[in-house]
Amino acid sequence: MANIRDLKKEVNNMVYDVVDECYSIQLFDESKKKDTDEFIDEVADFQEEVMTEINKATSKKEFSVIRQNAEKKAEEWVKKLNKLQK
Repeated sequence: MANIRDLKKEVNNMVYDVVDECYSIQLFDESKKKDTDEFIDEVADFQEEVMTEINKATSKKEFSVIRQNAEKKAEEWVKKLNKLQK
């Protein structure tokens, strides 16, 4: 069960970091509000999907795949945040 809890924490922390960064971008550049709001919606949808997958998963292999997908998504989000900050 510790793996499930840790994976959920990791996903939640990723989501909170992105949302926090989006709000920071909005504070400094209001013209990017629409883009950051859409990004926040995308991240929230991802969080909901992943939490559902985690709750349905039954083997370590499934959790490993979920973790890998989350790590790939985190890399995509970093690139997207970098573009938004320019």
